Amino acid sequence: MLPLWGLRDASIMDDERQIIADDDGNPVLSYVEGVRDGRPWADLVEVLGPGAADLIMTRLRGWIVSTSEDLSGELIEQGARLVRHAHGMSCDLRARTPSKVAPPSGFRFVPCDRSPEDLLPTWMAAYPPGHPDHRPRDEAQTLSEHLVPLLGGEIVGRLLPCSALAVDADDTVVGGVLVNDWRGTPWISDVARHPVASPPGLGHALLAATMDRAAADGHRAIGLAVSHANPAMRVYERLGFTVVHTGVTVAI
Repeated sequence: MLPLWGLRDASIMDDERQIIADDDGNPVLSYVEGVRDGRPWADLVEVLGPGAADLIMTRLRGWIVSTSEDLSGELIEQGARLVRHAHGMSCDLRARTPSKVAPPSGFRFVPCDRSPEDLLPTWMAAYPPGHPDHRPRDEAQTLSEHLVPLLGGEIVGRLLPCSALAVDADDTVVGGVLVNDWRGTPWISDVARHPVASPPGLGHALLAATMDRAAADGHRAIGLAVSHANPAMRVYERLGFTVVHTGVTVAI
């Protein structure tokens, strides 16, 4: 799973940013305001002056804050809780040679045209406790808070045709790559592979096939976010992704 926590588009306009000043009226930090997990969220925090960590700890109690590694380190030292350390990655599809990869024997790659309920078993199995992207939620929550809005284009943007699923001989979904339109750029919003019902290497092949399709559809680049501790990062690097941004999300 590749949530967008703290890794929004860096091209957000300046007039959307909120500014916090110190007691003398000097700007100290700016951020894009949102909501995450029912809490106010200061995303893309940028430091404008001295004392940013202290100001966040006093003015933004109860908030989620996404910012740089340096500032988040100061916040954690002052008692903030780490939520996610993630890297934004991008691949230039124009410079990439199409892989023309085939699915493993006994499996097929198909368009992402199934219901959220069809995807649910694989998504529940793909991120067990201990996985870097595990979130403690049940099937109903996974459907209502993640799969339904993601497939419906409510979280990131509309689902793109290059999205793909892997199905077995019984036409059961065992893997998937969801790609959404994030401000005109394809964004891999979620990747899942059933750890028991699919063979090793299926996720890599499905990602490569998805990237082939994105390039064939005329997209110039594709992006994703990956947790710092997720070993899948090595897979993305082999596929041509490079880190373009690193962010840390903490709870104040």
